[in-house]
Amino acid sequence: MKFTDLGLNDELLRAVHEAGYEEPTPIQAQAIPVVLMGRDVLGCAQTGTGKTASFTLPMMEILASGRAKSRMPRSLILEPTRELAAQVADNFDTYGKYQKLTKALLIGGSSMEEQLKVLNRGADVLIATPGRLLDVFERGHLLMTDVKVLVIDEADRMLDMGFIPDVEKIVSLLSPMRTTLLFSATMPKEIKRLADKFLSNPKEITVSKPASTADTITQALIKLRAPSKAPGAAQKVKRDRLRTLIAEQDELTNALVFCNRKRDVDVVYRSLEKHGLSAARLHGDMVQSVRMDTLDKFKNNEVKILVCSDVAARGLDISTVSHVFNFDIPTHAEDYVHRIGRTGRAGRSGRAFTFVMPEDRKYLDQVEKLIGKPIPLLGDVVSSETPNEEDKDAKTDTPEPPAETKVEDGNDEAEKPKRSRSRGGRGRKKSDAASDDNSNNENDQKADTKPAEEKKAEKKPARKPSSKPKSNDNDDIGASPWGDNMPAFLSRSVELPKG
Repeated sequence: MKFTDLGLNDELLRAVHEAGYEEPTPIQAQAIPVVLMGRDVLGCAQTGTGKTASFTLPMMEILASGRAKSRMPRSLILEPTRELAAQVADNFDTYGKYQKLTKALLIGGSSMEEQLKVLNRGADVLIATPGRLLDVFERGHLLMTDVKVLVIDEADRMLDMGFIPDVEKIVSLLSPMRTTLLFSATMPKEIKRLADKFLSNPKEITVSKPASTADTITQALIKLRAPSKAPGAAQKVKRDRLRTLIAEQDELTNALVFCNRKRDVDVVYRSLEKHGLSAARLHGDMVQSVRMDTLDKFKNNEVKILVCSDVAARGLDISTVSHVFNFDIPTHAEDYVHRIGRTGRAGRSGRAFTFVMPEDRKYLDQVEKLIGKPIPLLGDVVSSETPNEEDKDAKTDTPEPPAETKVEDGNDEAEKPKRSRSRGGRGRKKSDAASDDNSNNENDQKADTKPAEEKKAEKKPARKPSSKPKSNDNDDIGASPWGDNMPAFLSRSVELPKG
């Protein structure tokens, strides 16, 4: 089948031919004739199959006759991200260059004043993100009662980003006498429910298995393991492996590196740039003008590697992207399909690599369950046994434990000076106090031969001295603890000072 068989006008066919397309993709071949008939469409096709042209081309054919009024667009296209909205606007410029259709773009991060000027002149096609569209409507700058064609693009992404309540509110503001087109790369139950609510007797078009990946993409899984649990050690291993893998790709023309977190986008970008690679970064916290400038540089091959968040997972229609690197495996399995779908587009071949750490196992299971097959493993598990200087920097400074005191023969007080102790005892008479000093020396010698634990158990607080006057009697009255074997030096009496 050719584009000439789809019922498009000569101006559109000329623009399509100059863009380098002769044969429509399956989703285009099935959707375009149905849209031209004015029937609702529920389309499901994997990313990179030409969904955008499947609704932009018939819309321009329908809008070829007629004229838009001020602040009253004739058609509306809802997109989840600014980049995707800008991409659709570029498609209208490409395919509608021989037609006199006007378009307006309402997205955040750009000057609203300039956008309102275009809208006030009248727009045949309004391309918008839900948030900015409702903002403009609530300010009284927009009327949507004249919308004849509504397109909800990337509906599953709308669901993930929490835009469905806004979409429902926007749809309630439109005339029921309209044609509604809903396109999605995946078809979860929530999207099916929305289709039943928004669409009237739609034509369901599914050109591929939902959440399937293109056969033109060669996928590979790389399992990694960090040498330690120090903060940043796992990310360091992945950065090292990423640079090595990029250097090994002989056919790499340009590549996308996806990270889950915005701060990791910045870290990976600086790492690649530090090692002499042509890289740029893209995430949602950047100013819109900078984001668009970065995309333009990447499309024009001024930048070879674009490190990005999932903001670039959809809407980047760059057919020359040869490689996709998942620096982090996505936490939502559907995002994996969209990420690797940035390569292998328009029948070209592409390669997709995904890094996985042991703690990412559950996310890997979700992805493989969604695509219906395991991702082939590339190489062995990589583990750095000797961390380099960067690894050392990533580790936290942990003070070494204090050296333990060396204990020999169970005596932990061998080096301590001995101190005399005054011990009393029940059943002893006053005359025993005269020999306390001598007996204490012998008791200390005996105690030193015991283990430290027993010595501690035997320690008792010193008793207060008796208030009774001590006797000068030197006779040994009562039983001696030594019996008949008392040493001779203990038998000597010691006279204590009086008072």
